Amino acid sequence: MSRQLPPLNALRAFEASGRHLSFTRAAEELHVTPAAVSHQVKALERYLDVRLFQRHPHGLLLTDAGQRALPGVGAGFDRLAEAVAGLREVDRVRPLTVSVAPSLAAKWLVPRLEDFRTRHPDIEVRIDATERMTDFRQEDVDVGLRYGSGQYKGLFVERLGTQQVFPVCSPWLLERVHPLRTPDDLRHHTLIHVDWQRGGIAAPDWPSWLASAGVEDIDSEAGPRFSQQSMAVQAAIAGHGVVLGSTLLVADDLATGRLACPFDHALDEHFAYFLVCLPETAETQRVRAFRQWLAGLFMASPANPCA
Repeated sequence: MSRQLPPLNALRAFEASGRHLSFTRAAEELHVTPAAVSHQVKALERYLDVRLFQRHPHGLLLTDAGQRALPGVGAGFDRLAEAVAGLREVDRVRPLTVSVAPSLAAKWLVPRLEDFRTRHPDIEVRIDATERMTDFRQEDVDVGLRYGSGQYKGLFVERLGTQQVFPVCSPWLLERVHPLRTPDDLRHHTLIHVDWQRGGIAAPDWPSWLASAGVEDIDSEAGPRFSQQSMAVQAAIAGHGVVLGSTLLVADDLATGRLACPFDHALDEHFAYFLVCLPETAETQRVRAFRQWLAGLFMASPANPCA
């Protein structure tokens, strides 16, 4: 059913002025000028074709019509305030859904979520691990972590940081037959590949890394291939070969000794990681808390743990 209502700003001006019997005090409450309040009240009187106040040099008096209307209008605003508070409560208790690539989720984000929960025990996090782009206006997703150029039309975009790519392997490969001492020693080892699924975005691979290291006459395309970097990293941990690891995805395995860096030569990734969300949700308490926490993690991460 269609509701025939006057402008809400005019109703707010009337209700505040009626409670205070003063345009000046109503203006202070509404954070506008007394002239703006007076203008809104006059507009409401014209809309209703009813006088609501008697104006005197020392203040205001409600007319009979104003006295009859004020309690109902005030009660209506009270109910509206309660409804809005209820919406905020629903937003506070529902999980914060984060869309993130599966490998980044498994190898880096999920192991750190307990820290976020400790800092923000009132915010539950739900991880939506997927490579596809999210339609934030159609899906129940609050925040996305994306790798790219930062051109995400219609979204709030916050740059988190860049990554580097460098070879990593099981520590025992460093001392076995044909130990890895220089990049040229890679000719004696299996190269593990990742078929990057980044929407056409170019990512560093073995041919580009070997060329940058000045290594020639190695078959840079031979070796097992994986669709997820986390699986390729796991193959390297198991001793099946050498993989190009990116900073975030191998940081924990390097710290625990499951992986080692045979060389310190690294390639900069062409793009960066970004946090994205709808502009209207960027400053909500839950999203702002997650943004600040995530930015702190990136700031604490070294670009190249092997250097």
